[in-house]
Amino acid sequence: MESLKVFCDLAETESFTKAAKNNNVTQSAVSQTISTLEKQFRTLLIERSRKNFRLTSEGEVLYDYSKRILHSYDSLRNKLQGLQGEISGSIRVATVYSLGLHELPPYVKRFLKDYPNVTVHLEYRRANQVYEDVLGNLADLGTVAYPAHDPKLEVTPFRKDSLLLICHPNHPFAKLKSIKPKALNGQKFINYEKDIPTRKALDKIFKQEGVSVDTIMELDNVETVKRAVEINSGVAIVPEETVKLEVASHTLTAVRLEGSFVRQLAVVYKKGKILSPAMEKFIELLKKPSP
Repeated sequence: MESLKVFCDLAETESFTKAAKNNNVTQSAVSQTISTLEKQFRTLLIERSRKNFRLTSEGEVLYDYSKRILHSYDSLRNKLQGLQGEISGSIRVATVYSLGLHELPPYVKRFLKDYPNVTVHLEYRRANQVYEDVLGNLADLGTVAYPAHDPKLEVTPFRKDSLLLICHPNHPFAKLKSIKPKALNGQKFINYEKDIPTRKALDKIFKQEGVSVDTIMELDNVETVKRAVEINSGVAIVPEETVKLEVASHTLTAVRLEGSFVRQLAVVYKKGKILSPAMEKFIELLKKPSP
């Protein structure tokens, strides 16, 4: 079973490095597993004479049957756990930084309290890497904002998060309770990098509202955005959950934005994946209000 899983992971990721990481083994062990399978079935499974990764015809057949076997095995294991009332195992979650650092911790804490026999591994990744990890079987689940629609993914929304304007306490905006988007015209703005979903969403909103900000920095995560605003380099828009500590300690001031400034949060996993009882319980918990 383990050999078939290694083979399937290699076929799907087309990477010995990723297949090794996914199975907690070395690249050499992956190579040895493939060689053993080839000897056992007396056929070549991977075409090694070309630069690009490619399964042979026999490799394609083995992959197809292996997926069915692994699928049935996962179903059997989960069925038996369900009959025994057992919630155990491990869950690998790939998450974007803002969710992993601010949204997920209370859920994970509550989950581990309710199910002490489950281990939760969090991997902090950029949004595109979360999708890659889920599709490549490096993660069981992914948590993202503004979920992408992909036919290879199942998407389960679990809550919406408000976006706030943040500024230095001495900034003129700090005296306001709320602000219209057009007031941001010409403001020095600390933005996200162009490939980050929140940046794409803000660009769309600004275009709809006829807003033109002066982007002076483009950063890759919310933590560095906050640090730039704390030294009064400009203003920014961030998820409400990510700035509660700074607002409470008065290093930043948050101002409500008039209009629809929210982001959808969701759990994603590979279509056709058999969810263990632990994964189902974890998703179920995420759908509830924050603990």
